[in-house]
Amino acid sequence: MKQQFLMTACALAAVLALGDSAFAQSQTQSQTQTAAPGADGTLEKIVVAGKRAKRVSKGATGLAMDIKDTPQTISTIDREDLTNFGLTGSNEALGLATGINVEQYETNRATFNARGFDIQLTQVDGLGMTNSWGTVVGREDTYLFERIELIRGANGLLTGVGNASGTINYIRKRPKNEDGGEVSFSLGSYGLKRAAIDYNKVLTQDGAWAGRFVAVTEDKDSYLRGLKDKRTSIYGVVDGQIGDNGVLTLGITAVDSKQDSPTWGSLTLLRANGTQADFPVGSSTSQDWTYWNTKSYNAFAEYTHRLSKDWEAKVTYNYRHSNEATKLLYAYSLTGVLNNDDTGLVGWPYRSLGATDNNVLDANLNGKFSAFGREHTLLVGLSQSREKTAVDTFAATTHMLDPLPAFPYGGNVYTEPTWGPRSPSTRGSQTLTRLYAASRLTLTDALHAVVGVNAVKLARDGASIYGNAATNTTYPDTKETSPYVGLTYDFTPDVLGYVSYSNIFQNQDQTDIKGAYLDPMKGVNTEVGVKAEWLNKALLTTFAVFSAKQQGLATYAGKISAPGTAIDGQDYYVGQDVKSKGWEVEVTGRITADAKATVGYTHLMLTGPDGKDTYLWIPRDTLNFRVDTRVPVLPALRLGVGGRWQSETNATNGTHQGAFMTANAFASYELTRDATVRLNVNNIFDRKYIRGLAYGATYGAPRTFAVTLDYKI
Repeated sequence: MKQQFLMTACALAAVLALGDSAFAQSQTQSQTQTAAPGADGTLEKIVVAGKRAKRVSKGATGLAMDIKDTPQTISTIDREDLTNFGLTGSNEALGLATGINVEQYETNRATFNARGFDIQLTQVDGLGMTNSWGTVVGREDTYLFERIELIRGANGLLTGVGNASGTINYIRKRPKNEDGGEVSFSLGSYGLKRAAIDYNKVLTQDGAWAGRFVAVTEDKDSYLRGLKDKRTSIYGVVDGQIGDNGVLTLGITAVDSKQDSPTWGSLTLLRANGTQADFPVGSSTSQDWTYWNTKSYNAFAEYTHRLSKDWEAKVTYNYRHSNEATKLLYAYSLTGVLNNDDTGLVGWPYRSLGATDNNVLDANLNGKFSAFGREHTLLVGLSQSREKTAVDTFAATTHMLDPLPAFPYGGNVYTEPTWGPRSPSTRGSQTLTRLYAASRLTLTDALHAVVGVNAVKLARDGASIYGNAATNTTYPDTKETSPYVGLTYDFTPDVLGYVSYSNIFQNQDQTDIKGAYLDPMKGVNTEVGVKAEWLNKALLTTFAVFSAKQQGLATYAGKISAPGTAIDGQDYYVGQDVKSKGWEVEVTGRITADAKATVGYTHLMLTGPDGKDTYLWIPRDTLNFRVDTRVPVLPALRLGVGGRWQSETNATNGTHQGAFMTANAFASYELTRDATVRLNVNNIFDRKYIRGLAYGATYGAPRTFAVTLDYKI
């Protein structure tokens, strides 16, 4: 694998080196804007440099609109915040986002939720598929991305399927119009060592072609006993001119992640006498022989062709292949609780090899048209997403369900078992085909409508990667048409009101007591809000009231008792009707030229079919904040603080976490025009807390430090 990474890096570096003579002319070319009609009325040659400078997000609708004009709540964690606050891992970054809860229930797996429901849609540059069970393995290294967008509320207009939670959209770094870049080196707590490079090169004299190379490697131990993480990510991308009207972009990412002594499953904290144990934060259920290694390759091609001054066609293809290799130990209690002396755990060893292939092809047409004396925009498209998953296992032939000593124990108390031969475990595939359309209609100067529709067909076979195979039924093809409508009204040039409505539809991986897949979840989502810009559009405030009804949502109900059958002992679920409602407020932007802030608050109510509170592991109130400023008396110094507060939570088994707040801080100093040194301190008050109760319990990290040197090249 190391040789493959080296070959990839050398190849991309060679491509970037082709343009050494382009610097002078590329600087002039970088100022050129997108083509306009020539003097004779014909279209001049499109200039890709102008398109680079004008890239915008398509947000929640697929239409290129400002965040203020989109009838949903959208938050952004930009490159500056990711750098300043040392948010190198995607899970840590999402933990500081408005309305997002990160349930890190193991060292290598997490779920995210918003507005009471699991976020099951993760995208890169606006394309992606749902996550199996809403679970994400590993972390994305944020150094590969320009920013992270968080779209809360129904995501049906993005994919045709989805619930009322939201969408995470990672925006890749793309080529720029000038040569240069940066290198970065970090050292920190628990042996952290990190190095990164980001370099852009204009490849041709006319500036039509440019490439960007990004690489980062990180090696660190952990506050958790025995845990060690090592991750290397390499990304290369090239874009340029094809003929007079085309722009082609090609990119590839390779990630190699190794984790020694990971936890699989969570801590058991409740004792038989009803008390809740309080263990050291470094306590772990893992053993020294365990590991969880993942490798992935992600390639994409994107071609945009200008058809006229106002219309363009775009085709995008993404391919992702990932491998997982594991040896794990699941430590749990047969009774669900510890004995009063903290014994009672048994071990379930597990070994697997798995692979997932994901293909996404999307073609769309977008542009402007005139009707009834006004200008409108339209997007129509067709896409297909295909995913195949295969997992093989090696059964333990010794040391199965051996008892463990009193917790917490060491990393050498459970002998690695003898493994049986490799055998197939789960196989699954799904294909999602959708026809979609969205339009922003100008009804009056102040009133706009955003309307859209998705027609989807979902075909599925086998089991999801984390679920049980449906043993006694097939999963029928599902066809669904979902409308979306939003209205926005400009009360003033700076104040906008909006309302949106959409149907929601989501297939479900969970099986019922008979081993059959649950029916898809269906429901409706509504949102009403006000957005306002302040300080000459430098600051944006958003206030939203939301409501969602989800019918037949999979809810854990117990284990199947069917001796002698394939489903005996499997978890089963029932479909429940769940209602979510609440409100959010966020303030984000620049207060002054040298000071910026993001502050968000979410209040949530969740009720089940009986009208009582449900899903109590989800906090009902959360507050997040990020504030930083340059020090006026010492302009080279920038200081910042960020953090999160949440209300109390409770697991279904009775584990409790009281309300708590964590805070992070940084101080950066510009040594020279090109060199900046930064100190990051996370959990500055060394707060002890449980960071996730959805599937058990794990402790959050104590106070940690990191020192980083960034140097422009």
